[in-house]
Amino acid sequence: MELLRKGKVKDVYDDDGTLVFKFSDRISVFDKIIPNFIPHKGESLCRTSTYWYDIVSSIGIDTDFIELLSGSEMRVKKYNQIEHGYRFLSNYMVPLEFITRYYMAGSLYDRVKSGEIDYHSLGFKNFPEYGAPLCDPYFEVSTKFEKFDRYLQTREALDISGLDLGELYNIREIIFKIDRRINSSVEKRGLIHADGKKEFALGIEREPVIIDTFGTLDEDRFWDKNDYNKGQVNELSKEMVRQYYRETGYHDKLYEARNHNASEPDITPLPENIVKTVSDLYISMYEKITGKKW
Repeated sequence: MELLRKGKVKDVYDDDGTLVFKFSDRISVFDKIIPNFIPHKGESLCRTSTYWYDIVSSIGIDTDFIELLSGSEMRVKKYNQIEHGYRFLSNYMVPLEFITRYYMAGSLYDRVKSGEIDYHSLGFKNFPEYGAPLCDPYFEVSTKFEKFDRYLQTREALDISGLDLGELYNIREIIFKIDRRINSSVEKRGLIHADGKKEFALGIEREPVIIDTFGTLDEDRFWDKNDYNKGQVNELSKEMVRQYYRETGYHDKLYEARNHNASEPDITPLPENIVKTVSDLYISMYEKITGKKW
């Protein structure tokens, strides 16, 4: 096998025309790899995503999944990657990330708080609290292969991806269909699916194919339903790690440096007690999300 790229979380290999994903125990936030390993994290992501691949295939949605090779390895179909100055007509990875949000949380809340997004446009009469349900799902698109992800207006998203507007809307409807299944499935097991990110390719006939991983603690945000009903947002995803670096002040220092094109501060390791908590979370959330034993 040939190593194609070493990502923040997984390593991608070419194996005679297919790809093999090897999930590591690395963890990243704010596009920075934290200098800790989280035991069992890679296996949790791989097994959770495999579970969702089976679910979406059962409702007639095309995926890139071929087979599970081990607890932390899977084989998937290979698609071309758009390169500068050259575009494929079909059988290529769409160079976008598609985000759907159902609650006021994460970067959406930050952008509303900063005034970048007007909360009235989201259907709120007054400034919403963190965790407030959105009147309608909020769908947005960001870059995939740039150094830092940035949100895109529709025209730029189409220009970058080679999609037409109808294809973009079709992908959105497929995502809503997937999320309806995710939302209803995890709700039965005491979870709220607050938001999530997905990636797609276009097949030989330009049919949309969901690729990579989704429905895991790295791509999606889950909350405890009972706590939420009591008025408390209990983060059960990688968001708890982001919150740690917000509380230490690292997030503010990092983005101040980025905003001024200055040298970025190194990210500090997680304390060992948090590493243990996060590792336990990835194991327990595999069971809660899938309903299967670890």
